[in-house]
Amino acid sequence: MTTASLTVRDSATMLRRNLKHMRRYPSMTVLLAGMPIIFLLLFVYVFGGTLGAGLGDGSLGRAGYLTYVVPGILMMTIAAAANGTAVSVSMDMTEGIVARFRTMAIARASVLTGHVLGSVIQTFISLAIVLAVAVAIGFRPHAGPLAWLGAAGVLVMTSFALTWLAVALGLVAKTVEEASNTPMPLTLLPFLSSGFVPTDSMPAGLRQFAEHQPFTPIIETLRALLTGAPAGGNPVAAAAWCAAIALGGYLWSRKLYNREPAK
Repeated sequence: MTTASLTVRDSATMLRRNLKHMRRYPSMTVLLAGMPIIFLLLFVYVFGGTLGAGLGDGSLGRAGYLTYVVPGILMMTIAAAANGTAVSVSMDMTEGIVARFRTMAIARASVLTGHVLGSVIQTFISLAIVLAVAVAIGFRPHAGPLAWLGAAGVLVMTSFALTWLAVALGLVAKTVEEASNTPMPLTLLPFLSSGFVPTDSMPAGLRQFAEHQPFTPIIETLRALLTGAPAGGNPVAAAAWCAAIALGGYLWSRKLYNREPAK
């Protein structure tokens, strides 16, 4: 077998390992979806009437705000799943299993690849739960099959990028507790974007930050696909941000994994 085929085989084995962990601990997936669902219900039913009145011509109300806020909630779900990935990677590093993997005749890249693929699958399960709740409370997107395919692509590339970054954050953390805190800014950035209110309603300094941070073009692209609104240049910016984050996270993760001694 070639090196590439061995890497694929070992990566598949590590993916099965992570999927078995996910199956044995389904509460983790529910927990990752739970917080975004709480924020969805909070913003729609507590703040939605007031915030919806400030959208468009002021006639959209709570139902219009639900349509507006769902893309931001989906981004929050991906960020929350990234937090879980960092914790999972840190647990492997600190509990000694990676030290055993290093002594085995397996491709070194397969350990991290298994984490990434498993985490992306777990993220999509969480996204499906959150989206089901959104539909249950009245979310009615106007997307056709191609738009849904595009939205799925946006969610995949965002999840892939943030997962690689989370892997690096899990590797750089010295303890599991530290790993649970280092990805926290990722869960806060959606609040400082166009996910919950339009950026033009923000003060000047905050508006500049919100318009030039990664989540805003991703959210605007997703919102355009789900509602049929013009996307403008947001898809290009979203793809560029995801590519940069994924590449940076991958290179950082590989450097840390190759350098770190067994713990």
